[in-house]
Amino acid sequence: MTVHLVCSLGWVGAVAAFLALAGGAAVSEGGLRSAMLVAAMVVTQTVILPLALASLVSGVVSSLVGPWGLWRHYWVVTKLVLTVVATGVLLLQVRPITALGTAHAHALSSPAGQTLAAGGHAGLASLLLHGGGGVLVLIGITILGIWKPRGEIRRRPATG
Repeated sequence: MTVHLVCSLGWVGAVAAFLALAGGAAVSEGGLRSAMLVAAMVVTQTVILPLALASLVSGVVSSLVGPWGLWRHYWVVTKLVLTVVATGVLLLQVRPITALGTAHAHALSSPAGQTLAAGGHAGLASLLLHGGGGVLVLIGITILGIWKPRGEIRRRPATG
């Protein structure tokens, strides 16, 4: 349970940090924007993605060995579904985040690339949308884990 809590809350914090970097990049220009986007890429690859996967795995293991069960309570199933969806969206976003970060890394290291760093906000709206949505979903998952609303899933009696 401790591993699951650390990974889950770490995931929330890491996505909040990502959102701060994306927001900073949206209002910055030039090298500062590029540096923030490179940092957002690094945070995604080395912190957010591992924490998301660890949270998913540790949550399933914790529910299977703990008192709540994986399929006995609505709140556990809801947390599982939201975690799977959030992880899936993250996996779909890793490539575009990496592409944007890599392009801006080249902009930082090349005078010709400064045009990209000084250019428009391509991809930033997506980062802000997905980062903001991710924080909201992860906070919702956290609230469910703390609140633990009542309600077990009804099982149909076996017919034989």
